[in-house]
Amino acid sequence: MSGVVKVLAFAGARELVGAAELELEVDPLHCTVADLMDEICARHPGLAGYRSIIRVAVNGVYVSDGQPVVAGDEVALIPPVAGG
Repeated sequence: MSGVVKVLAFAGARELVGAAELELEVDPLHCTVADLMDEICARHPGLAGYRSIIRVAVNGVYVSDGQPVVAGDEVALIPPVAGG
């Protein structure tokens, strides 16, 4: 792996990851949102149970699991928000 992406964790995701921001290395030839989420969940197992409800944005745009991720991207983990 070589190439770094910045991962921003918001609200409950920040609590589960233990930080508001992470830097992770990605494979420069093939890395998707799903691959990145696999890595994040492996490092922070508490997040795995919430994976299906966390929205992911790459460079400010909501994306699907198949979206490629490359070095220099900013990836945001956005859990559902309730309000009243």
